[in-house]
Amino acid sequence: MFAAIRQRILQKQRTVGFPAKPPVLPARFRGRPELHAERCVQGCAACLEVCPTGALSLTPLRLDLGRCTFCGRCAEACPAGALAFTRDYALAARRREDLLLENGAMRLAEALDARSRKLFGRSLKLRQVSAGGCNACEADVNVLTTVVFDLGRFGIDFVASPRHADGLYVTGPVPENMRQGLLETWRALPEPRLCIAAGACAISGGLFRELQPGQTGTGGHLPVDLFIPGCPPHPITALHGMLRLLGRI
Repeated sequence: MFAAIRQRILQKQRTVGFPAKPPVLPARFRGRPELHAERCVQGCAACLEVCPTGALSLTPLRLDLGRCTFCGRCAEACPAGALAFTRDYALAARRREDLLLENGAMRLAEALDARSRKLFGRSLKLRQVSAGGCNACEADVNVLTTVVFDLGRFGIDFVASPRHADGLYVTGPVPENMRQGLLETWRALPEPRLCIAAGACAISGGLFRELQPGQTGTGGHLPVDLFIPGCPPHPITALHGMLRLLGRI
């Protein structure tokens, strides 16, 4: 016991202060993109040619955050600097169309209605479903449960059974061999229930959406309450989105 107390004193506070304090992000973190359509060179399609997921379109210049892998190739290829990645971690949205980014501010996730906030606002249990993911999103979800982020301090926990859960946290593009499992897991949840799609694959199919017919993410199979973009989403991005959903930010 004394050894444990000594280690606690030596290690000091390890949990991040977010959301009370701004998060400390790594130097190579890429956050919400900025688009400057007025800088586009007419006839130039350099950004389209390097985008691996077809997330960009021209006339008007638009970026689909639900497809974007935040690789940064578009910003590097653009000769006029019409695209740039900021360090803004706030990316989650309630509606799929809110992820279509043009000039101007993005509409961030809004809180659930009053009844849902009363039910889930202080205790939200999630069942995570890896629907064909590469394990990047899954790994960062696991990080949320460590002492660094301590998801449980907000009353949010991951549980082993869908019958003990209030919602699903889905990662991966939902290939054909995972579709039935995802639907059965969803049906096992008691109502009312929530669905969170995390990562480009879960939102749109990401890099894999052309490999199988219908492999376009969660939205084609379940009603999604929160979209968290990224490849994978940074833990702070995921945490920020969930706290906004619950009305805690």
